[in-house]
Formats: sequence, structure tokens, C-alpha cells
Amino acid sequence: MTKERISLGRLGEDLARERLKGLGYRIVKTNYRCPLGEIDLVARDGDVLVFVEIKTRRNEPLGQAKEAVTRRKQAQLSKVALAYMKSNNLWGSKARFDVVAIGLIDGKNEIEIIKDAFELAY
Repeated sequence: MTKERISLGRLGEDLARERLKGLGYRIVKTNYRCPLGEIDLVARDGDVLVFVEIKTRRNEPLGQAKEAVTRRKQAQLSKVALAYMKSNNLWGSKARFDVVAIGLIDGKNEIEIIKDAFELAY
């Protein structure tokens, strides 16, 4: 991965984290990694455990960021989320998947939060 792409991803994660905090989410973990993959953010929205995938694009419409969460990516995120729940003994928790799409166009930040973006898929 190029330095520019890593930098863009970090910027997107920072923007998403701030927006989610402003909406009342409590960030539990950033960049959770396990042998199955990674989840960008794990948060709490009230009593719901939220697994957040962040997609950031520069000079592209928000739709392209949202479309980057394919069925294959959903399956991978589902497996990682289940691993997180198992390792933290959270089997009884309500959970959902949110996607944060960020478009950086002409110096403006467009941020869209898609709550309950997809169902558990594995």
C-alpha cells in the first residue's frame, strides 16, 4: 500500500471517528485485527455493538466508496466481528454493521453514515 493511500485511510478514519462521536457513538476499539482480518472501528451506539467499515475516496462520488463494501468484504467483516465477539465474550450483545463513506472532493469532506448497512454474511 502506498504512503498516500495509507495517509488517506487515516484521514478518513479520523473524520469518521469524530463524526460518530458527535452522534453519540462511544469508540471501543480502533483497527481491531485478528488472523481473519481487520475492522476499522468497534463502537457502542447505546446498547448496540457496532462494527464500522470506513471507505474513503478522493475526487470520487460517495457512491463509489459505498460500493466498495462488496459481498466478499461483508463476509470477511462478518467473520472478524464474530471473532471479536467470541474473544470478548459478547455473544448476547445486539450488534450491527455500519459503513461510513467519505468523499474528499475539492477540499470538502462529504460523510455519509449507513446504519445497519448489511446483515451478518459468512
